[in-house]
Amino acid sequence: MDEFNTTYPRTASQVVVRQNTLIRQVYAWMGAGLALTAFMSLVTLSSPAMLNAVLGNKLVFYGLMFGELALVFTLAGAINRLSATTATLIFIAYSALNGITLSSVALVYTSSSITSTFVITGGMFGAMSVFGFMTKRDLTSWGSFLFMGLIGVVIASVVNMFVGSSAVSWFISGIGVIVFTGLTAYDTWKIKAMAAQGIEGRKPAILGALTLYLDFINLFLMLLRFTGNRR
Repeated sequence: MDEFNTTYPRTASQVVVRQNTLIRQVYAWMGAGLALTAFMSLVTLSSPAMLNAVLGNKLVFYGLMFGELALVFTLAGAINRLSATTATLIFIAYSALNGITLSSVALVYTSSSITSTFVITGGMFGAMSVFGFMTKRDLTSWGSFLFMGLIGVVIASVVNMFVGSSAVSWFISGIGVIVFTGLTAYDTWKIKAMAAQGIEGRKPAILGALTLYLDFINLFLMLLRFTGNRR
């Protein structure tokens, strides 16, 4: 079994070095994932044939969505059994597929509102991530609370797909903003805690990147419902 690389730093300075190293790796991979997602969205939007193939056929669109979910669950659930190369390829494939499906957002909202919301998301995400990394508090208790909130958002979103209530959609988005803002801080703190335990290597960096990538994308989509101007 291919496990995470684990060492046990003995001094405070070694812990700080490992934390800074892992966080840098996480953000480098996360940034690469976001860049690939944006690139694939632009590629899809610039190709009428590709756009029609993906968004003009619900079977293809939902097939890609389920494929994304499968990649996320595979990476998160089997990370210890995967090689570092395989984990990296799964993250890259997920980021690319997500870019293709997220191209639909540009057909609903104006480019200016998407850009401004992205900037707002970046500011909120950055602030909460800095808090999660710098805080001396133990954020363990946040985990169960935020997880319950996440499950509630998912269930409510599925139900609202059939109900189609705009009021419920706004309520879900409001709760979602709170949940994913909190998860950004919690997940950053958790990555920092992993490094303090001596966990290092590309696989934990990829897993951390996926976690924060999901926080960022979901926070962006929730905020877009409030700040986005529809075409």
